[in-house]
Amino acid sequence: MLKIAVVILNWNGVKLLERFLPSVLEYSNNHKIYVADNASTDNSIAFIKENYPSIGIVENTVNGGYAKGYNDALQHIDADVFCLLNSDVEVTPNWLSPIADHFTKNIDTVIIQPKILDLKKKTHFEYAGAGGGFLDSFGYPFCRGRIFDTLEEDKGQYNDTTPIFWASGACLFIRKPTFTTLGGFDEDYFAHQEEIDLCWRAQNMDLQVMYVGTSTVYHLGGSTLSEMNPKKTFLNFRNSLFSIIKNIPIQKAIFIVLARLLLDGIAGIRFLTQLRFSHFFAIIKAHFSFYWNIPKTLKKRDLKVKHKKYHKIKSIVWSYFVNGSKEFNNLVKD
Repeated sequence: MLKIAVVILNWNGVKLLERFLPSVLEYSNNHKIYVADNASTDNSIAFIKENYPSIGIVENTVNGGYAKGYNDALQHIDADVFCLLNSDVEVTPNWLSPIADHFTKNIDTVIIQPKILDLKKKTHFEYAGAGGGFLDSFGYPFCRGRIFDTLEEDKGQYNDTTPIFWASGACLFIRKPTFTTLGGFDEDYFAHQEEIDLCWRAQNMDLQVMYVGTSTVYHLGGSTLSEMNPKKTFLNFRNSLFSIIKNIPIQKAIFIVLARLLLDGIAGIRFLTQLRFSHFFAIIKAHFSFYWNIPKTLKKRDLKVKHKKYHKIKSIVWSYFVNGSKEFNNLVKD
């Protein structure tokens, strides 16, 4: 039997643990559950020990965000497959069986994402991951079931099992040897889009990332940083640029970064028109942080790998705002 470790990263999230641990415990069969605690200052650890003594606890010494938090914790956990599960996810009966079955029958698959629906509106897909992630040629992410802020209703259109480019960190399954080979997450990301970089590096090594739509979870979303938080805007824009420099042939990467100056600038102007000034300045800060870190980021490039085609379409911005394509199946693919 495939040994899956369900690992929930926690930081001062005792309220989330109270709400979401019961479903994870009820529906995870005989698989081991862990909470990786990022140096919480609330009573998270005491709560788990008192109410759920069967749950393993890994106590990180610092809050290094999603990336370092998992890198530190997973060193202490033994399993065939890690399930990296957000603390605000409600799982469903039999959610692990299709995942375990696919890993067992497909040795080339190293990363899997289930269907992720919105806990607040269970008939629709959720922003972070939906039916599996892709990129356009400028490195902007989008999902089957979610393009920008448009969320599709779940009508069974993504109940399939299919290759995707990136899997959501809200619920990401990865083989332990793969996580080790890839060197884990890039800790300079801190949080947001580190899973895209991880999957991109796996893709560049010809490893397979899959979506298994017969497994379903519900994600609350925004529990750490909401969409209204400018820090999230900063991390998303900066980390996306990091991934471009790390994972694309350098001449093409330079062109894309220059194009992103314009495109991100347009996004900034849009924030200005919405009077969201802090988000406008977050984009400027993201670019300056990216430029400052270019020498360090360039050293992370793996010159030995062959760079796989990474984009599904030329421009998700053009498709969405100009062509009016609001659903994934209406996009004109490359």
